[in-house]
Amino acid sequence: MTPKLNPYTAAPAVMRPWLAASTAIAASLEPSLIELVKIRASQINQCANCINMHTEEARAQGETEKRIYLLSAWREAPGYTPRERAALGWVDALTRLSEGHTQREAYDALAAEFSEEEQVKLTLMINIINGWNRLAVGFDLWTEPSAVKAAQAQAAA
Repeated sequence: MTPKLNPYTAAPAVMRPWLAASTAIAASLEPSLIELVKIRASQINQCANCINMHTEEARAQGETEKRIYLLSAWREAPGYTPRERAALGWVDALTRLSEGHTQREAYDALAAEFSEEEQVKLTLMINIINGWNRLAVGFDLWTEPSAVKAAQAQAAA
């Protein structure tokens, strides 16, 4: 796949704060939950780039292969906590807004497991990953996770 363009070189003035917001929001909740959210939204949006990147990140953080494989069928699969299930239900509801209004039931589960502050943080994370999915799918982007880590290390130096 050949990218249509590189968003970082095409619009660096807006991509830098987008990346900074993404990083800050991702750091606002537990990393294992964040990776499940990123993978699930990416599955729904069929973003191969982000599925590849975030499954690798999840593994690096100790996520099991079984839970990663079962994530597409999380409602029927054992092994997810009530908090994770609430987050995944919220991901599904917000990522699939155009398919019908399922937010009320998902929100009730969310409110039972997350504080109001955490609800906002999670909702922002869902918005961020949906945005990344649209950038990657829209511009045919593919980035190997090792290249992202190298770029982050270089930027931090």
